[in-house]
Amino acid sequence: MLALLIRLGLRFEDRIEERRFVDQYVRGSLGWTQIAMLLGAATYAGYTIWDWVLYPEVVPTTLAIRGGTALFVLLPLTALLSRRWMKPWAETIFLVYCVIPGCILPSIYLVLPSGFTFAAPGMMMIILFVSTMLPLRIGSLAIFCLLSWVALLVAETFALAMPTGLRFINHSLVGNAYALSLYAVAAREYRARKQFRTSEALQREKERSEKSLRDLRATQEHLVQAEKLASLGQLVAGVAHEVSTPLGLALTTSTAMQTDLQAMADALGGASVRRSDLTKGIDRLKQGLNLTFDNLHRASEMVHSFRQVAVHQADEDRRTFELRDWLSELTSKLGPLLSHHGLAVDVQCPAGITLNSYPGALAQVISNLALNTAGHAYPDKSGGRFVITVSQPDPKSVRLVCANEGVGIPEPLQAHIFDPFVTTSRERGNAGLGLHIAFNLVASSLNGRLRLESKAGPGTQIAIEIPAEATV
Repeated sequence: MLALLIRLGLRFEDRIEERRFVDQYVRGSLGWTQIAMLLGAATYAGYTIWDWVLYPEVVPTTLAIRGGTALFVLLPLTALLSRRWMKPWAETIFLVYCVIPGCILPSIYLVLPSGFTFAAPGMMMIILFVSTMLPLRIGSLAIFCLLSWVALLVAETFALAMPTGLRFINHSLVGNAYALSLYAVAAREYRARKQFRTSEALQREKERSEKSLRDLRATQEHLVQAEKLASLGQLVAGVAHEVSTPLGLALTTSTAMQTDLQAMADALGGASVRRSDLTKGIDRLKQGLNLTFDNLHRASEMVHSFRQVAVHQADEDRRTFELRDWLSELTSKLGPLLSHHGLAVDVQCPAGITLNSYPGALAQVISNLALNTAGHAYPDKSGGRFVITVSQPDPKSVRLVCANEGVGIPEPLQAHIFDPFVTTSRERGNAGLGLHIAFNLVASSLNGRLRLESKAGPGTQIAIEIPAEATV
């Protein structure tokens, strides 16, 4: 029997899945089911009014049967469902609630003078209620049909006399009602199971998609952080390259001065020292000290500039600053890295433009655009220009245009350059996140817009439009 139900789609092979379906199908709306059970109890007892209209003399007996069943069986079973510990037994309670009045009803027809003349309509009313108002599964409904039909057959054996053909008519009507109710409940349960399985599949797919999205976001965040570290690594490499030259000259000069100083010491330890030799040695030491000082000072300035750039990009505080001086300071501090790529920076900014915004975010945006220009617009490091042009269309906004005359961006990529992982130089280790980071910073931190304004062909022009007064 169980295998047949599984084949018909009226039961799941997986017990856990079946249990979840029962929880949803049978116990999903117990409040509404209890209301239906109260209405059923009232209707069952209320048919006593029909008895009173037709046969007042038997009303005490039928009222005792109907009212007693409603008062001592139906209402207590309805109340039991309010107990949390009884909810696992909900379907059993429903079955008992249906079977007892269904089996007691035929006994009433033994009391009525009309006998079983109205037995079929009465039984059909109970079948209609059970099949439409209660969430019974097909197996439980079949048990109800079998027991109530047997009760009707047993009651008919105690009938004193029945008109010819009434038994056949009653059982034909009741049998048809049973068949229709079984089909209706089976179809309803079959649809509910399909819907349940579909919703379960959708839920699993949703969970899988959410997990994939979380993993993708985690990977993206990891790659964004890696790209930030890579940009910092490029800056460190550029500064290290620039600092190594003055430090190397200072070291070479110091070695030469050490040799000259040793020669002077040897000369002073001899028999005689000429004044001209001593003067020449002191002059050489002075020149060496001056050269050493100049190179060490140059290296110190580069290290200081590198530290200032790092401070700028780590600055998340909102403050007011004058844009032209700030840009000049930023580009001078980016000089070691950009000169390493052969890129010259030209700032064209009117004096007096003041921003109340986040300089750290803006510094990282401009740094990323400059690094992107150095790595992509002039890939052979042949040298080029990175021009920052600033204007103020109205008092509430500022427009910065970063332009170069490099190789340009291929037309198929122009609509996607701000998407993550889009790059034309993946073979050189680029992840394609520099412009994506810049776009997100402008949109989220600076509350502005970053867009590509150049067309196909050489040269690239990217516009940054931000409010002069950043919103909190």
